[in-house]
Amino acid sequence: MVRGLGTDGRLLVLGLSHRTAPVAQREKARLAEPAARSLLGALLGHPAVAESAVLSTCNRTELLAIVADPAWGEAVLSQALVDHSRIGRDELAEARYVHGDRVAARHLFRVAAGLDSMVLGESEVQGQVRAARELARAAGTLGPRLDRTFAHALRAGRRVRAQTLVAAGAVSVSSVAVDLARVAIGDLRDRRALLVGAGRAAEAAARALLGQGLAEVVVANRTPATAIRLAARFGGRAAGLDALADDMAAVDVVISSTDAGHTIVDATSLARALGPGRRRPLVLIDIAVPRDVDPRVGELPGVRLYDIDDLRRVADANLDDRRREAVRAEAIVAAEVRRFAGERPRLRAAA
Repeated sequence: MVRGLGTDGRLLVLGLSHRTAPVAQREKARLAEPAARSLLGALLGHPAVAESAVLSTCNRTELLAIVADPAWGEAVLSQALVDHSRIGRDELAEARYVHGDRVAARHLFRVAAGLDSMVLGESEVQGQVRAARELARAAGTLGPRLDRTFAHALRAGRRVRAQTLVAAGAVSVSSVAVDLARVAIGDLRDRRALLVGAGRAAEAAARALLGQGLAEVVVANRTPATAIRLAARFGGRAAGLDALADDMAAVDVVISSTDAGHTIVDATSLARALGPGRRRPLVLIDIAVPRDVDPRVGELPGVRLYDIDDLRRVADANLDDRRREAVRAEAIVAAEVRRFAGERPRLRAAA
C-alpha cells in the first residue's frame, strides 16, 4: 500500500530527455520494464516518497513522485535512478531537470500532448504515458494524487489531438526514420529494407516504407514467430538474428528498433558481410535506445549510419503548420493545468 503524505505532499518530476542529454547518456539512463519495476519497488514505502511512477522512452527517462520534502525527494529519486540504470551520478547531475508542483504537472501534460517530443506532436507518447501509469499501479506505487495527475495529463493529450492539427503528417519516430532514408538514398521504389525488431516501431516503419513503394520488407527478430507474423502482415519475409550482417548486406535500408539493451550489430561482422565488391550505399538508421548498432559501423565504406538524434533535423523540416497548431495546443494544456490546480487548491508553483 502506498504511504500517504496528506495534503503536504509535493508533486516532483526528475529526469533527462533529448533536450538535455544526447543519446549516449539517454541510453545509460533508459529503464527497461524489469528495471523500472525494481526501481518502483525500492521506492515503495520509502519515508520520503508517498507515490511514484517511471516514464522511460527512447527520448526521456523521468521519475514522477509525491514527496514529503522536495530537496529530500530529489536526492532519493536521483539515487534511485543511479542505482537502477547505468548512468553515473555526475552525468545525471549535468543532464537532469527537476520540476515541482504546478510546473511538474504542466511538464507531464505537455509530454502527453506530444509537445515536448523530439518529433512535435508524435503519436506514440500518449500510450507510453498510459503504460507508465499502469506500471505504477501494478507496482503498488500509484496513489490518488499521482493517479489524478496522470488522468489530467492523458485528458490534455486527447484534447490536443482532437482539437488541433499538431499531430498532422509524419509524426512518429518510425515515419521520420523513413523520411530520413528517403533523403539519404533517394527514391525508395524498388528498394529493399530490413527491419531489425518486430515491435510497434517496426510495424510503423514497415507501413511507411511500403507507402514509399518499397519492393520488399524483411523482418529480423530474436523471436522467429513474431518476425513471421509481422512480415506476413506486409507481404514480406522473416529472418532470424543469427545471420543479421548477411541480411543487411542484401538490402538498401536498415531500420533497427529492438529492446536488446546492448549492441547487436558490430563493425567487423558487417564489413565482412558487405565485402569489397558492394557498389550501392547502405543506409542504416538505429532508432533504439540503448543503441543496437556499434557507432564504428558508420566508418565503413558505403555505409551511412544515423541514430535517433539524427532524426531531429528531418523532424524539424516543414513544420510551420504544426508549429502554428502547437500554439493552440499550448493553450489547451494551460487550461488543463488551471483545471488541475483548481481541483487541488494546495498545489503550489515551484520556486
